[in-house]
Amino acid sequence: MTFTQRLLGKLEGVWRQNHSHPFVHEMGAGTLDRDKFRFYMIQDYLYLIDYAKLFALGAVKANDLATMEKFAALLHSTLHEEMALHRAYAARFGISEEELETAEPSPITLAYSHYMLHAAQNGSLAELVAALLPCMWSYWEIGKELSRIPGAADHEDYGEWIRMYSSEEFGALAQWCIGLLDELAEGRSEAELARLEEIFLNTTRYEYMFWDMAYHGQMWPAG
Repeated sequence: MTFTQRLLGKLEGVWRQNHSHPFVHEMGAGTLDRDKFRFYMIQDYLYLIDYAKLFALGAVKANDLATMEKFAALLHSTLHEEMALHRAYAARFGISEEELETAEPSPITLAYSHYMLHAAQNGSLAELVAALLPCMWSYWEIGKELSRIPGAADHEDYGEWIRMYSSEEFGALAQWCIGLLDELAEGRSEAELARLEEIFLNTTRYEYMFWDMAYHGQMWPAG
């Protein structure tokens, strides 16, 4: 059993909560309120800015040139391709680039991104990958699940999201990160593996909280 298989086996209940969240379910059914997705798009854009920094840190912490090159490529594609697509997609929901750039992050967006950066900056490459993997891996799985719903991938509002994250290209990135964590976990002590598991669990929990934040439009308390 690989380390990532062990993670899913042990944390399956928490992991599956993300797949069954009403935001995800309604997106697949095509019934999600557009304002909820609009809120999500803005917060996800802010999240992506910090998520890209994890790839930069990955290049710094890499122990070989091939891994360094991969993280550098991920950083470049996120900044120059994924975020450009995100801006174009957001425009369809009436979100301007200015609104994206000046938006205020929600408490959950701040807490999630700051936790990942803290784990990455203060830990090993393995801890960095454990922090970033739940987002990439769960989006790939959710994208594939939603793509199997008749008509979901062709929905005028949410089909593009589903096609993006169920694509072979995105799946290849997720599989590379899964394989890298398995490789980095080899030979580590149980104490070290427990630390990786803790980070993976926490960012999996944050994934659920991010969906929930978007569904309810949660920002800072008034006043």
